[in-house]
Amino acid sequence: MTAPDRLPELLEFAHADPALAALLAEARARDAAGALDPAHDTAHALRVALWTLRLGGDGVDPREAVAAALLHDAVHPPKDSPERPQASARSAELARGRLAALGFAPESCERVALAIRDHSFSRGARPEGELGRALQDADRLEALGAIGLLRCLGSGERMGAAWFDADDPWAEGRELDDRRFSIDHFFTKLLQLPATMRTAAGREEAERRAAFLRAFLARLAAEIDRPLP
Repeated sequence: MTAPDRLPELLEFAHADPALAALLAEARARDAAGALDPAHDTAHALRVALWTLRLGGDGVDPREAVAAALLHDAVHPPKDSPERPQASARSAELARGRLAALGFAPESCERVALAIRDHSFSRGARPEGELGRALQDADRLEALGAIGLLRCLGSGERMGAAWFDADDPWAEGRELDDRRFSIDHFFTKLLQLPATMRTAAGREEAERRAAFLRAFLARLAAEIDRPLP
């Protein structure tokens, strides 16, 4: 089967492979147990898998790409947890052992584990392999566009943040603080993501999604009668 490019094809691809089917079932079990928030659930992992395949093209093994996406958030402490910086390394270690147990070749286990280890934004790593670059870009795309908007507001709510500072929404007279105000996160991180993409196709898609966020900010500015600076 050729590399899938749509969700139904991806699910067919995964169910046809006993190892990937097992990983998918385990991911859905984590969902059922409430182990992950909507920003890091199985639906997120499947979107990341599709974009890893699209961005990696012929340079990535489809089976490894799907496995990496399904396991990249296997260990995921809350965003404000002190353990958050170690999440990708712990997920990588879990992936290395789990894939070996499922019969993946040692070199495949290592490629997937390294891609997972280096994908996270908080780690600040620059992946060396094509799988790692595609996985990192695919995961960062989820922080942009309509999904990114939902994630930003949802994360802010879980941390007790307000949507924006009613007195100074654009931080013209204060320091940006995205733990207190969700809209600040657009300026501290989200709108900077396109420049961090490792693949050309990833940058193009990131720019499209960032344009949506800028349009949202313009609409918000009009509705609260506070023009963007």
